[in-house]
Amino acid sequence: MDYLNNLLFGIYPYVALAIFFLGSLIRFDREQYTWKSDSSQLLKRSQLRWGSNLFHIGILFLFFGHAVGLLTPHWLYESMGLTTEAKQLLAMISGGAAGLACLAGISLLLHRRLTEPRIRATSKPMDIIILLWVFVTLLLGLTTILFSAQHLDGADMLLLANWAQHIVTFRSGAAQFLLAVPLIFKIHLFFGMTLFLLFPFSRLVHVWSGFAAVAYLTRSYQVVRQRG
Repeated sequence: MDYLNNLLFGIYPYVALAIFFLGSLIRFDREQYTWKSDSSQLLKRSQLRWGSNLFHIGILFLFFGHAVGLLTPHWLYESMGLTTEAKQLLAMISGGAAGLACLAGISLLLHRRLTEPRIRATSKPMDIIILLWVFVTLLLGLTTILFSAQHLDGADMLLLANWAQHIVTFRSGAAQFLLAVPLIFKIHLFFGMTLFLLFPFSRLVHVWSGFAAVAYLTRSYQVVRQRG
């Protein structure tokens, strides 16, 4: 079990992140015409609008919420008067609300893609796989809230944060923090990490374009001269 734990939570995170970054770079370099979300907005527009908005709002909140919650040092949020117990309760409430919104959104998107013949006909296998993978990951994440509600001392949250902080700072022994964590959290982590691994092979790569759009706003002015 020690070996499996170290493989999944000590080595696999770096494999997933390496494929996430390198795969995205290679796809952008070699297959730029596939670097898009493949919109089908002309079909079932109302369902798409609701599903897309709920999904994007929820998933962005969850992504940044997980990043801040896991990577913020324990001493920093305590210095601001936020106890471990209060932080866990805040994460449960806000994460639960965002998770439910995201789940509702992806359910609408999944239903639309599977039941509309014209959309289904133009869908690639990875389009459906990635939606199902995110759907299951969300369900697992929402289930962890039920386990967290059974003990509000924040102990598991601290272990998860220590694991994440050791991973991003390349410190050894990260996987050891998860030995005592309930299995549901480990399964959720595995699905979440695998989402990063699948990212470069799916339409999710268009997320990078969103960050590029922000950089576009700060670009230098183009100099346009009249012909002499």
